[in-house]
Amino acid sequence: MKSLAYLTRQAAPPSAVTAGLVAVLVGTASSAAIVFTAAQAAGASSDELASWMLALGVGMGVTSIGLSLRYRAPVVTAWSTPGAAVLATGLLGASMGQAVGAFLVSAALITLSGITGWFARVMNRVPVALAAGLLAGILVQFGIGLFSEMHHSFAVVFPMFTVYLLFRRWLLRYAVLAALTTGVIAATLTGSVRLRDVDLALSTPVFTVPEFSWQVVIGAGLPLFVVTMASQNLAGVAVLRNDGYQLPVSPLVGWTGAANLVLAPFGCFGLNLAAITAAICTGSSAHQDPDRRYLAAVWAGVFYVCLGVFGGTVGSLLTALPVSLIAGIAGLGLLATVITSLTSALADEQWRESAVITFLATASGVTLLGIGSAFWGLLAGVLTALVTRSLRRENRLDGDTAPQDRPPSVRPPLAEAAQHRRRAGADNRI
Repeated sequence: MKSLAYLTRQAAPPSAVTAGLVAVLVGTASSAAIVFTAAQAAGASSDELASWMLALGVGMGVTSIGLSLRYRAPVVTAWSTPGAAVLATGLLGASMGQAVGAFLVSAALITLSGITGWFARVMNRVPVALAAGLLAGILVQFGIGLFSEMHHSFAVVFPMFTVYLLFRRWLLRYAVLAALTTGVIAATLTGSVRLRDVDLALSTPVFTVPEFSWQVVIGAGLPLFVVTMASQNLAGVAVLRNDGYQLPVSPLVGWTGAANLVLAPFGCFGLNLAAITAAICTGSSAHQDPDRRYLAAVWAGVFYVCLGVFGGTVGSLLTALPVSLIAGIAGLGLLATVITSLTSALADEQWRESAVITFLATASGVTLLGIGSAFWGLLAGVLTALVTRSLRRENRLDGDTAPQDRPPSVRPPLAEAAQHRRRAGADNRI
């Protein structure tokens, strides 16, 4: 009996189990609404939405458990929340088959990036500022939606926002979860929650035959790949390394891509290394011994599988919740990501203008040739960068003209004044 209790403590330390559960709750509380929105954009039925949740839950659970046990490190995977936001706009008007085709293209590119080691090389070609501007342009609509819904459903959204701010001040880790709980209570008190529509049911996989439309692939599949790699996997690697886990990156990316590829026909649109939820499992709160923190990620994987198995219940619950609650929690859950994206987009002065162009073009929602604004925003940013950087290069070359070759009239007055001050200082020293 003592040996059983010892084995239980070793395999399931309370701190690790709690960290794993919190990671799953925090990760899904806000972003499940975004996944739901993306599925709606593709015209998913309730059964297909349940299949999405099953495929995503199993994918995240298996990869989190397998990679954590393989490397004895807290490797937490997650669905691509920014990717879901891309799909929420990029899949409008697309069929479910075309959506699955875009998932497969993105998953194949992620797998190839991991297997061949393209990840670092390819992503170095896309400036961080442009990728951040692209992401901010996509997510800003969710932030605006938070305050739009506050105008229409003040009694539900305002308490959520207030509680979110209070928890951001004192209990940052639970801010989104507390806001969601507050929103559910407020919506229940106002009578806008339709609990009679909630069904306790297990998920069943729904296989969708993929269709490949070049418009959907370019407008949704490629932006999904870029956003997942640039904003999610990069951040996930940074979290692991920040806490001292120096793991080989290519196998991690390759395995998440391969799992995504297998599960894509069932609705798994994107898997990647987690960042925010991973930080819950890599910190000291998960376990005092860094070598034992991988158990937190393993338990997160177990809870992810449970989430997937009851995906039908999750789908019906989301259907029963009012639009204001879903929009509010989506906006609050993505607020930190919007802030981080805008900060990264504007941090480097040489890329600032092109990043702003990327942000504005993407946020405009423009659609040309059936291709969504994410692609055109990135293209506009790249073209802006090419033009402005070439102009700056020409200006630098013009500035290399020797001072003695310049006409006296073009010598800047400030330069003359500075030279007089230097001469005066030299005379004083003599």
